[in-house]
Amino acid sequence: MSDSTEALSKRNAEVVRRYLRVFETKQIAELEEIVAEDVLVHGAGLHGHGRHHPEGSVLTPGLSNCRVHVDDLFAAGDRVTVAFTLTYTHDRSGRDLTMTGIKSYRLRDGRIVEFWGETDLYGLLRQAGLVPDQVPPF
Repeated sequence: MSDSTEALSKRNAEVVRRYLRVFETKQIAELEEIVAEDVLVHGAGLHGHGRHHPEGSVLTPGLSNCRVHVDDLFAAGDRVTVAFTLTYTHDRSGRDLTMTGIKSYRLRDGRIVEFWGETDLYGLLRQAGLVPDQVPPF
C-alpha cells in the first residue's frame, strides 16, 4: 500500500470512529461534518438515502447510554469495514442490552457517502423481552 493510500485509509478510519462516537455522545450536529447529506444507506431491507437515517439510529427512543466497542476495523483506501458491539441501557427496565453488527462504509473527501450493514436487531429485541427466545419452526 502506498503512503498516500495508507494515509487515506487512516483518515477514513478516524472518520468512521468519529461516526460511531456520535452514538455515545448523541451530538447529532457532528454528523453534518462526517456524513454526506445524501448518504446512501443499505441494510435491513432498506435502500434509501439521506442523513436522517443515521440520525434516527442515533436517537432510537427507549435506548440510552450507548457504549460502542469496536471489535474489528479494516480500512483500505475509500472503504472502512467495522465489526462492533453496542451496549445500551433499556430505559424501561434499566437493564443493559447489547447488539452486534457489521458495517462497511465508503468515504469521499472525509465524509461517509454510502454504507451497508446489518445488526442483530432480533437479539436486542430478545434481550428486551419483545420477541421469543427461540423462533418457532415453520
